[in-house]
Amino acid sequence: MNHKVRLKGALRILLRWPIVFSVLLAIMNVQLFIYNLKAGIIGLFYFVIYILAYVLIIITSRRRLQRELVEFAASYGQLQMEIVGNLSVPYAILNEEGHLLWGNEEFIKVIVNKKAARRNISNIFPEITIERLPHDYNLKVEHVKFKDKYYRADMRLVISEDIGKPDVQGDINQLIDYNTIISLFLYDETDMMELEQKREEENLVAGLLYIDNYDELIDSIDEVRQSLMTALIDRKINKYLQCIDAISKKIEKDKIFFVFKQRYLAELKAGRFSILEEVRNINIGNGQVATISIGIGVGKETFAARYDLARAAIDLALGRGGDQAVIKSDGQEQFFGGKSVQVERNTRVKARVKAHALKELVEGKERVVVMGHSNGDVDSFGASVGIYRIAHALNRKAYIVLGDTDSAVQAIKERFYTKEYEDDMIVSSQTAMDLVDESTVLVVVDVNRGSYTECPALIEMAQTVVVIDHHRQAGDSVDKAVLFYIEPYASSACEMVAEILQYIGNGLKLRPAEAEAMYAGIMIDTNYFSARTGVRTFEAMAYLRRSGADSVRVRKVFREDLSEYKIRAAAIQDTELYQGVFAIAQSQSEGVESPTVVASKVANSLLDINGVKASFVLTRYKGKIYISARSIDEVNVQVMMERIGGGGHINMAGAQLTDTSMEDAKDIIRKQIDNMVEKGEI
Repeated sequence: MNHKVRLKGALRILLRWPIVFSVLLAIMNVQLFIYNLKAGIIGLFYFVIYILAYVLIIITSRRRLQRELVEFAASYGQLQMEIVGNLSVPYAILNEEGHLLWGNEEFIKVIVNKKAARRNISNIFPEITIERLPHDYNLKVEHVKFKDKYYRADMRLVISEDIGKPDVQGDINQLIDYNTIISLFLYDETDMMELEQKREEENLVAGLLYIDNYDELIDSIDEVRQSLMTALIDRKINKYLQCIDAISKKIEKDKIFFVFKQRYLAELKAGRFSILEEVRNINIGNGQVATISIGIGVGKETFAARYDLARAAIDLALGRGGDQAVIKSDGQEQFFGGKSVQVERNTRVKARVKAHALKELVEGKERVVVMGHSNGDVDSFGASVGIYRIAHALNRKAYIVLGDTDSAVQAIKERFYTKEYEDDMIVSSQTAMDLVDESTVLVVVDVNRGSYTECPALIEMAQTVVVIDHHRQAGDSVDKAVLFYIEPYASSACEMVAEILQYIGNGLKLRPAEAEAMYAGIMIDTNYFSARTGVRTFEAMAYLRRSGADSVRVRKVFREDLSEYKIRAAAIQDTELYQGVFAIAQSQSEGVESPTVVASKVANSLLDINGVKASFVLTRYKGKIYISARSIDEVNVQVMMERIGGGGHINMAGAQLTDTSMEDAKDIIRKQIDNMVEKGEI
């Protein structure tokens, strides 16, 4: 053993005191010589004896002293290790990369598998990654779980004393790389977490339940059976709420408020809100199917705040077409149901109310700016033209924001570059940003998600925003709109605007070009009147025809080139039938002016094949892969597209994928289909 240790600190000072005394004795001896020669000689004699004795002691006992110090340090270190090893708290030492160097008995009992921990502690606790290890002297705390136990992991960086602590301005990274260890304490907080979970489960959750089509449902059956229908619906709902120990109160004839403990929420999710299906299956000869919507608010500290979330959730459920449940918490929504198409409202009272509200907003401002979604189609352009006409009827200047469009829009747009219309009727996004201020009404049509609009920046700049759309409302819809008009049962945005036009007054009259633009929007969105058409759709078409729309001229606009027709045929020929009922095809975009339009036509055509429940057509365009999804009545393609970042209608939706190959995009669709089939959503 090497006993050449270097003394320091208080021990070093203590062992050097004889040298200080020697200096003092030497000074005293000099003074004795000055005072008396005989006394000085006597003092010198004893001073020499003292020096010789000190040197002798140093020579003979230094090694023994060093050896005893080393033995004491070793025994003290061993005592420390025994104390740490016997700690009731799990304790371990890691290197800077997270590999286990040593752990006490309690720590080994926790992790069990030492070999895995020596490879890396993240093998035991996935939460402790190398990025989450401490890289400075501050305490780092992580909450981890292993098996059925919860722990708080306290980690601290320890620097080797051989180098010393780094200077504040120095580079600590080098020391961390080569001369550091990390101490790790584990504190069992399982009991605390279980208590917290129990407290969370005992929280009351607020819920609202609406019967979507109460008036239409009652009107569809005779008076004798109306009370029976109401009683059956109430019985189903009350029985369902009793299963979760809920307290309910009917606040209106078709609205119920209820509260229940949060621990039952997982049960409702697992059953995917089976009450939706139970109510839908009620049949006593009623002409319409009964549907309900549920909104639930969770997560907020106060009950009043949870009720506000429940109100927002039910609004979102109704905005998406009803027949579904929405669970809303801070910044997150979960959707269940939504398998049926919303029943069309025969009354146009809501359209009249929205028309009057829009009229007041426009009259209170100086100008109107209208925009649709990016890569505008015929429906968004036609609806924009209708809002443009409303603004002019109210003597307000109007602008339509338009960027890239498909070929059909280009053909219709050309009719507005005449002397009858202003040169600045259609503007770019950059020009529109100079127009929007506090005196501007921004009207968003055919889209309700701000990120999907032609120019999302305009929404942030505008103080007054109006949204008119027929797509199901998404969780990230425009939240600053002062007027929000969403009707998922409507065939198109043009249909909704056509109804609003009829209630504006002020002698408003559409010009033929404007009527044809809106007529074309309805025709395309209904796939030539074969999908999602109702009574109000044809009423809107009749209004546009009376306003001068020429159906023959509109039909000519949508005739295809032979090359596009061949691309459609090739895509259909190479279609893959996944699971025998889901058509997945790829449409070529080379040499096509509007690849996305061709893809949507292919998707519509694939639905004509016997046995196909849904079609998905992919095309690459401008660095992205566009997906056109279509179904008839058995598959909710909107939910599927929402899960990959898109949206749309229950039977007509789409999405855009970036940085993805065509084959990977097809795999994403296949996985979504498998997932929905496994969960019973298809």
